[in-house]
Amino acid sequence: MSSDPAKYSCPERERRFLLAELPAAATDPREIVDRYLVGTRMRLRSVSSPTEATVHKLGHKVRPDPTDPGLVMHTSFYLSDHEYEVLAALPGHELRKTRRRVVAGSGTPMSVDEFHGALERLVTAEVDLATSDVPEGAFRPPDYCLAEVTADERFTGGQLAVTDRATLLGLLEVVRRPPPERRD
Repeated sequence: MSSDPAKYSCPERERRFLLAELPAAATDPREIVDRYLVGTRMRLRSVSSPTEATVHKLGHKVRPDPTDPGLVMHTSFYLSDHEYEVLAALPGHELRKTRRRVVAGSGTPMSVDEFHGALERLVTAEVDLATSDVPEGAFRPPDYCLAEVTADERFTGGQLAVTDRATLLGLLEVVRRPPPERRD
């Protein structure tokens, strides 16, 4: 039996950014409900849109190198409605967001998430450079990206699912604060 986390997974080269607001060019809204199953690295996801049938998935993400927060091995498979309902009964932390698509200036597609509930007013963007034609070092985030939060665990889905309103507001204040001016 193999314990290789990459055996059945696909690599993602993620970069995440904090945004002040939803970009005007964002299109194709989809409602996402993520449920992070307690005691696991698994995420149950339901995706609905006005034009397509609802899709249910079970996902599992592993970082093969703890020093590289942008590299993630992701395994995902589709579930029937019944399978989804069975797994949704397990203890978990829920996260709700609207995901839209936007194309960065480099032609790179990005996902923009507008969060709901306790995370209202949080907007993030994510790009997967593993599936992009743009080399990782050549990607330049759009001007509307305030800060890169790829290496900040507090902006991962599993952590956001357990973040309360007061913690979020404090976190946004710290991340959005400009760096102090240097005095030489």
